[in-house]
Amino acid sequence: MQQELVPRRKFYTNDLLSGLVVFLVALPLCLGIASASGAPLISGIIAGVIGGIVIGYLSDSHISVSGPAAGLTAIVLTQLDKLEGNYQAFLFCLVLAGLIQLFFGLFRLGTYSNFIPTNVIMGLLVAIGLILIINQLPLLFGIKTEILQQRWSEGTGLLQHLDYGAAIIGISSIFIILLWDKTPLKKMVVPSALIAVIFAGLLNYFFISTNSSLAVGTEHLVNLPNIFSGVESIISFPDFTQWNNPIIYTGAITLAIVASLETLLNLEAADKMDPQKRASPPNKELVAQGIGNIMSGLIGGMPITSVIVRSSVNAASGAKTKFSAIFHGILLIIAVLFLTPLINVVPLSSLAAILILTGVKLAS
Repeated sequence: MQQELVPRRKFYTNDLLSGLVVFLVALPLCLGIASASGAPLISGIIAGVIGGIVIGYLSDSHISVSGPAAGLTAIVLTQLDKLEGNYQAFLFCLVLAGLIQLFFGLFRLGTYSNFIPTNVIMGLLVAIGLILIINQLPLLFGIKTEILQQRWSEGTGLLQHLDYGAAIIGISSIFIILLWDKTPLKKMVVPSALIAVIFAGLLNYFFISTNSSLAVGTEHLVNLPNIFSGVESIISFPDFTQWNNPIIYTGAITLAIVASLETLLNLEAADKMDPQKRASPPNKELVAQGIGNIMSGLIGGMPITSVIVRSSVNAASGAKTKFSAIFHGILLIIAVLFLTPLINVVPLSSLAAILILTGVKLAS
């Protein structure tokens, strides 16, 4: 009876605050997940924008927030490796995956996720978490992947290739996140991941201004292109000439199934966090996700799913309608337009710290 007294409105002022908080969480995660997946950093922002605005508008979920997901990093890495690093070929794969998801939704296959055994899901999450941790450890210490592979095969030491400034910033970021989340400060609007990123940028600025040998070089910093320098530096297009490559089709099927499963599981979790206990239609969600992934693939973005981290933050911040998800996507556009110079001073090791802790949560 109480639930019926809640007026049905399309917008609440709480949604603005929730959208702001989700944006603050999403910005470092969009960059970090793109980095962990071996994709261009801007692709994570593109996926975040489409997940927020397009899927937010099409979805009937009031709490769920979509964007690039840590749970897909292993699949993206594997697929890019099979395609020899051809990101445009991967975008073709993503477009096809979106079409398959659209098919899943239109033919009402969303309920089949209920038949997946729980231990399979747990095993998948553990594997993804471990892959995230293993892949991000070199970045935490400022070691390039190619150097790690070379030294590992030769059996020689890595200490001389350590970037001590990046390592100090990365390890400090881990401690900051852990300490922030264990104190009353975690109730503040600003999330621990953003605090770590701001701290990392300021500390590196201090190293640079004091001419310290610990200053992190540009090769270990975020490098987003300037959107005003031209669309060609931002948007990548799928390589449709790869239509005769069987890897494209097997990858698209795998991506569609895992992304759909992750979305449906997160959607169910988000509904449980909704104070009004509103149920979200799974088939319509798959249609929205399919359209979002098609659009993301067409303009150079990453795969998108409903994301439990952002959805839980959205619910905890008092979101009442899906406008909060849309608003967070709008804020991501504003950040790319006007905050790129600030974002580009962030050391990659601080993003690695965020992802390592994300991997620990997934694995545990």
